[in-house]
Amino acid sequence: MTEQLKDIGSRLRALREIMEFTPSALAEKMGITEEEYTKYEEGEVDFSFSFLYTAANILGVDVLDLMSGESPKLSSFTIVRAGDGYDISRRKAYNYKHLAYTFRNKKAEPFLVSVEPNSEELVKLHSHEGQEFDYMLTGSMLFYLNDMVTTLNPGDSVYYDSSAPHAMKAAEGTARFLAVVIK
Repeated sequence: MTEQLKDIGSRLRALREIMEFTPSALAEKMGITEEEYTKYEEGEVDFSFSFLYTAANILGVDVLDLMSGESPKLSSFTIVRAGDGYDISRRKAYNYKHLAYTFRNKKAEPFLVSVEPNSEELVKLHSHEGQEFDYMLTGSMLFYLNDMVTTLNPGDSVYYDSSAPHAMKAAEGTARFLAVVIK
């Protein structure tokens, strides 16, 4: 368990308590067991973006409030220079850079995502409310949606209902794509 996971779990617990949810009530709203939920709060398991996104929506905060503990401050515009962005490195194969981390009341969450190939990692499908648009920049990626699997290459894009179970996995080399999660 990393310090980052413990910090996110502590913020999650504090927000849950502020909103006066019991662990079982929040777990039920999120569609998971209380035991699974408690492991997240204790920082024992890694957070998927789907989990964080769903929890943030239920608790009425920005997803970045959970990830970083800092609330976005700008409401007119935000510029993120090349190579910048709020770094989110949660799982071994994935690196996210949040591209609008200082913007308040976002209607969408834009990320630059890099996925390293990892043949040993099992594909675990996730879902969250809203819709998502992914645009491939480099490399190739296996895209899973429900029972379908397809390969996305540079220039390919996919737009989908993100409440459907989905996942991505680098096919060969590092895959980089722009992901926009729409609330």
